[in-house]
Amino acid sequence: MRVQIEVTKRNLAATAAVAVLSALAHKICGISVGNMVLFPVVFLAASSLDIIWNEKYGWLFSAAAFVFGSVFSTWLVQYLLLAEDLRSRISQQMFLLNICCSLCIYLLAQICINHTGIACMASHTVILAFAGVNYFVYQFRGNELLFGDIKSALTGLSVASNYHFSVPAQAVNAIFASVLFFTGVVKLRIRSKETLVMRLFCLSAFALSVMYITDQTKNTLTETWEQKGTYQNGFLLNFALSVRDSFIQKPDAYSETLIGRLETEYGSSHAYEEEDSPTVIVIMNESFADLSVAGDLWTNEPVMPFVESLKENTVKGYALASVYGAKTPNSEWEFLTGNSMGFLPAGSVPYQQYVEEENAYSVLDAFHKQGYTCVAMHPYYDTGWSRDAVYPQLGFDETYFLDDFDQSSLMRSYVSDTVMYDKLIERYEAAKGKEKLFLMGVTMQNHGGYLDTYENFTSDVYGVNIRYPDVNQYLSLIRQSDLAIQKLIDYFSQVDKPVAVCFFGDHQPSLNQAFYRKLNGRGLSGLTLSQLMDLYKVPFFIWTNYESESRVVECTSLNFLSIMLLEQANLALPPYHLFLDDLMEEVPAMNARGYYSKSRGRFVHYGEGDVKEEAWIKQYECLQYNGLFDDKKRSPVFFEHTGHSAGQK
Repeated sequence: MRVQIEVTKRNLAATAAVAVLSALAHKICGISVGNMVLFPVVFLAASSLDIIWNEKYGWLFSAAAFVFGSVFSTWLVQYLLLAEDLRSRISQQMFLLNICCSLCIYLLAQICINHTGIACMASHTVILAFAGVNYFVYQFRGNELLFGDIKSALTGLSVASNYHFSVPAQAVNAIFASVLFFTGVVKLRIRSKETLVMRLFCLSAFALSVMYITDQTKNTLTETWEQKGTYQNGFLLNFALSVRDSFIQKPDAYSETLIGRLETEYGSSHAYEEEDSPTVIVIMNESFADLSVAGDLWTNEPVMPFVESLKENTVKGYALASVYGAKTPNSEWEFLTGNSMGFLPAGSVPYQQYVEEENAYSVLDAFHKQGYTCVAMHPYYDTGWSRDAVYPQLGFDETYFLDDFDQSSLMRSYVSDTVMYDKLIERYEAAKGKEKLFLMGVTMQNHGGYLDTYENFTSDVYGVNIRYPDVNQYLSLIRQSDLAIQKLIDYFSQVDKPVAVCFFGDHQPSLNQAFYRKLNGRGLSGLTLSQLMDLYKVPFFIWTNYESESRVVECTSLNFLSIMLLEQANLALPPYHLFLDDLMEEVPAMNARGYYSKSRGRFVHYGEGDVKEEAWIKQYECLQYNGLFDDKKRSPVFFEHTGHSAGQK
């Protein structure tokens, strides 16, 4: 290798242009003075180099270029997408796996192009452009780009004109750094004469990289909340994991014959008396849980005295969620669809990965068929968990988000339960008894974390035997939720028209581990499956202002709650829910981790129950697969979707 330096008029002219652009970037976009000076200087040095390679060792320099380029591209992606305080969160192992992802792209480019410099430029361009798309996707909706979003790319482009783009200093720095990289690698005029050998070498390296990534990520979850995918897994790896999770294997027991037999058995709705159909209200309360289910906790005053006092015309108890501490939409999805996270990859979020117009069957279809207007309320950003796109697909006719709520008296920094319930009552009164309503509210008041202090909130409920600041704040919030739901129930107990209210928590809160060690003696690890299930139990009740069944359910699960609600409301069960009703008799509770086996008298992992229980679960898995993933042979009996791309408010 021989390196020559030659400064030409052309190089100086190009450097002057870069200097002008750097100065403009400093003035308009705010890049630092140091970078403004550094970019032209490095550009002049790189553009003045002339590198002459020894062809004998060209493959070695190509390999070095690919490794350096992969590291550079990976680092620049993380730099572009994350604020400085988040970049350091990714582990060295995860960063290495992201480098391997970049290397795979470099190797594929070399196989196709067989020119080191051009392959490096093309690969880096693809990677950075991909990261740029993610940058703007995150600005639009507050969640990162996943493989499933490619399906809705045209929809995204159709609304892109409604958004205002801005290019921050971070992005400008990334662009200038890329120009410097291109200026250097364009000197790599390495073209292998042994084309077949080089391509076989790159293909082998590509296969080894894929095998390594696959082996190292067997237990790595796709992260879908805000920017967690990038700062925990790295953007490139997280996207690759979302590709993995998008390919759901067909269940072994799946067949057209099985689906046909179930269609014959459950092909008609069970009719209830519908002379005076009730208004149906569903409240999924953020992090609402009874911590005492996991151990002995004494408090200075009752935490949820009203909920505990409900008895008349009330079905109540505990339900299993599939998530703990986060990923609220999975609980929402299980309730609305009757499906279970037990048959989907760990860490997946159906709202963002699997739900689309064609497969968006939900219990709302049953309400639509019976003349209901379906309304969703969530006093937070509409883009959170892609609700703005998913709600209309599921069948909601109206949606209300943060800007539709009074924010003059927040609780901590969130809209309170009371304010959201007032909005529900306002919508109910607007109907004037002339409109059948299904109203669903997803609260935000109790969202974690629980360690910050607030001028507008005092922690007045606390543990007596176990006391921690975050636990005390959480308990105090739950007390406020109890007061708010009491106010809502008091209101509807006075109205003349029939009303059914279903209330449940989405998951237990994420609190410090020291609390759990004192609560159950073990903390969050080393638990038996039954002890672990205690961390997934949330309270629920279904109350009516008219005479209805009253009972206590020891344990059910969120995917079965809509059945109980329909029955309490005297509404028809659609075929899918008729099947779930029979399933619930055999398997009374289930979530992503396992199910309650009546034959064993305890919770078991999937595959560990008796033959009859496992047969029912396999049928359930097959039906869910048919509804979500079998686009060509989806059952019109079980999953007749009304197709409401509802006009939002």
